[in-house]
Amino acid sequence: MSSVSAHVAHALTPHATDAFGVMGHGNAHFLDSLHTGGRVRFTAVRHEAAAVAAADAYFRACDRLAVATTTYGAGFTNTITALAEAAQARVPLVLVTGDRPTPGPRPWDVDQAAIAAAVGVRTFVVGPDDAATVTTAALHHALSARVPVVVAIPYDLAAREAGVPATPLALEPPPRPRPDATAVAAAAADLAAARRPFLLAGRGAVLSGAGAALGGLADAVGAVTGTTAIARSLFPDARYDVGVTGGFGHEEAMALVGEADVVLVVGAGLNQFTSRFGRLFGPGTKVVQVDESEAPTHPAVSHFVRGDAAQAVHALCAALPARRNADPAWRAAAAELTRRGLHRRDPGVRVAPDGRLDPRSVATRLAEILPQDRVVVSDGGHFIGWANAYWPVAGPHRMQMVGTAYQTIGLGLASAVGAAKARPDSTIVLSTGDGGCLMALADLESVVRETRRGVVVVWNDAAYNAEVSLYGRQGLAIAPMLIPEVDFAALARAVGAEAAVARTLEDLDALADWVAAGREGVFLLDCRVSATVVAPHQEEIVAVHAAAR
Repeated sequence: MSSVSAHVAHALTPHATDAFGVMGHGNAHFLDSLHTGGRVRFTAVRHEAAAVAAADAYFRACDRLAVATTTYGAGFTNTITALAEAAQARVPLVLVTGDRPTPGPRPWDVDQAAIAAAVGVRTFVVGPDDAATVTTAALHHALSARVPVVVAIPYDLAAREAGVPATPLALEPPPRPRPDATAVAAAAADLAAARRPFLLAGRGAVLSGAGAALGGLADAVGAVTGTTAIARSLFPDARYDVGVTGGFGHEEAMALVGEADVVLVVGAGLNQFTSRFGRLFGPGTKVVQVDESEAPTHPAVSHFVRGDAAQAVHALCAALPARRNADPAWRAAAAELTRRGLHRRDPGVRVAPDGRLDPRSVATRLAEILPQDRVVVSDGGHFIGWANAYWPVAGPHRMQMVGTAYQTIGLGLASAVGAAKARPDSTIVLSTGDGGCLMALADLESVVRETRRGVVVVWNDAAYNAEVSLYGRQGLAIAPMLIPEVDFAALARAVGAEAAVARTLEDLDALADWVAAGREGVFLLDCRVSATVVAPHQEEIVAVHAAAR
């Protein structure tokens, strides 16, 4: 015999290798079942939002389903920001929580299903007769719709006997929408006729494994290529790839993209940052989008092909007419840019006028120091541009930005935990701000405990600089936007990390020595940078707001 909680764990075990969570009354029996089952590795974090964020980052880093788990009530409501991020980013994960007992709510209970629904997440409530079946249905929904789900275990049922669990059902890969042949033929004709075709790939192309096919299509039509931030290095031929497009892109490369006459967007939503607030492409550019969504995701799209990215790209290759029109000078211009080095960015000055380090010079030096096997995890905030612009990574699963879909900060430390479990053989590099790091400080201990080899870079400018650069210029009160300077190196040492404060570029040598020695563990670098240096992507945001006033 086994409990309702055991049935939930039994249904999840064949489909997940890792779970992240905080133990409490509502999930103690579930965690006991996971532990005794021995097939799902449990990683404890210190805040419930971290449980969901770690599971989110785990999936993004390795494409494997992860489980998060918390207790009921406050344990559940603490997850909401991270759960909203996962929903906005279309990340499949399962959050197993306790819930109010079946006889009715207690004084401290809330309507958890309604709260989850408010951020776009469906709840599946298990019972004594259907726990495994309902859990399997939740798994199927998460994987087929690529969304997070909640599996709720009512408190009075958690330890209830539920009989011998049945053999877990196999989950077939969810069917992906097949592209319409007429729409594909029209898109293929547009590409073949283009003089300056540009292929832009996003996360949808990564998830479908479309990289090789996209490379073949680019060669067939003579296209220049580029990606969103989280799909970087997807195209196999780097000679004609201008890297990340949008606000994190190389300025000359973005000017070249603006000259494209036909753009094929595959698995990318063309959000405001990727599209530079609608100014990335020229006014006469024809934009063709391939996506699984029901309709185009941006008003600039003139032709839409609904379908799985890999299937659509293969179909496009097959439908191309024999005659192609690409100008050889188009790819030659891209090749010249890549030869000169797209990751050579403005190095700034050593020290800003206020006496603090120029973050551009810090980012430039760190690009030389950080190990090449790195997986970069970025928290949200003004500083997000430094890692994206200055630190190249080797593949699309090696740059994680949990928080950008919901525009939140404070999920970076938890994301590093998830990435560390997904990529244990790589060096995990977390880029975070002082505000976000303080918000999630409890899970600095989790990073130190669970990361084989990691570097935490804190961009410590003693401010919420995204707000300072935007609203401070408008004359709003600066005081609420400032943060008293914190010694993050001391905090890191207190939980077992090695650490250093960097007030000069020479202080970065402490990290260089640590990397060169092949040390394991976590090294935190507390970079005292200037808030007066504003990243290019933030300047775009400031300009858009100014134009709207």
